[in-house]
Order: sequence, then structure tokens, then C-alpha cells
Amino acid sequence: MPDTDKVFRKELASPGFVKTSAPAVELDRAQRSALIRKGNELFNHGAVDQAKRIFITTKYSDGLIRVGDYHLKRNEHLEAFRMYWLAPDRRKSDALIERMAAVVRGWIEEPEGE
Repeated sequence: MPDTDKVFRKELASPGFVKTSAPAVELDRAQRSALIRKGNELFNHGAVDQAKRIFITTKYSDGLIRVGDYHLKRNEHLEAFRMYWLAPDRRKSDALIERMAAVVRGWIEEPEGE
């Protein structure tokens, strides 16, 4: 069974994803706060992908949850789940796990030929 933390934190091949294991440079409080303010500004102006990069880098839970909510509204359930998992917001990620499990159960229980 794969380590779920590694699965959802791995760097994906598509451009624009940030490696989430550890920042190259540790941020002090002032730098982190400035980046979070910039991320919030970008998010509020619709630059969600840029804000997401900042929120992942700074490990800003509230921002990650808002990005997850954004993806959920766009029916991008796996990306929403990934953001909730990184936040970590177990209530929201667990709810998505239940929804995805229900879909899989439906596939399994569906008789062949339908």
C-alpha cells in the first residue's frame, strides 16, 4: 500500500507544481507573512495557481483550504482533496474520501452489461 503522504506531496510532471517536501530556504516570520499577504492578494484577484504555489511553499493552511474549495467548486475533486490533505483539513479530506469511495462502490456493485 503506497504511503499517501508521498502520493499527494510528490512533484507532478506538469509545469507549475511546486515541490512540497521542504523549502530550499527557511522563511523567517516576516518573510512568511509577506508571502502569505501576497498569496491572499493573488487569490483575491483570481490568480489562484500563483497563490497556490505560495500557500504550498509557506504551508499556509487557510490558503490551502480556500484553494481546495475553489477546486471543489470547479469539480476538480482530486486537486481539492490534495489541497485539503496538505492543509491538513481532515474533515474536508475525509468527506471527499467518502464521496470517492461511494463512486468506486457504485462501479463495483454495478452489474456487467449496464
